[in-house]
Amino acid sequence: MKKLFFLLLTGTVLLGLGCERQQFGLEPEEDRKDEDEIIIVDYLQANNLMEDAVRHESGVYYIIEEEGEGASSPTASSQILVRYKGTLLDGTVFDETEEEDAVLLNLSRTIDGWRFAIPLIKRGGKIKFFVPSNLAYGINDGNRGRAIAPGIPEYAVLYFEVELVNFL
Repeated sequence: MKKLFFLLLTGTVLLGLGCERQQFGLEPEEDRKDEDEIIIVDYLQANNLMEDAVRHESGVYYIIEEEGEGASSPTASSQILVRYKGTLLDGTVFDETEEEDAVLLNLSRTIDGWRFAIPLIKRGGKIKFFVPSNLAYGINDGNRGRAIAPGIPEYAVLYFEVELVNFL
């Protein structure tokens, strides 16, 4: 009887481990990346931005408006002084600085998408970029009040316009 119980328990555990994540309301990250890529490319094409956009190996798409000046760019651990606007693809603004103000951020404490995009420009540079959800807030529960980033729906692709005022 103990052997039968052990076999049933082991089988149940193995069966449970074999279940797909989607059964629990979670999407596999790879599937989400593909979906986000399609969403970004469709947006770029619909807004005649595809010719100007460059795909970073991370999956971030970017358009450098102004490269900026100087020989160096910020690194992933730099302190950055920026003016920015963050929106959903439907145009909903979820965060922005005042036009004349800038905010000091530690780049290492931003979402991954920023850590890939911001080092592409220099001091005074301006960049627009699209961040897939896996490099942003992913399963963020922004519409239910339990979010890291309120107002951002789960699996949202984000769009940013950033001016790099300075960095240390």
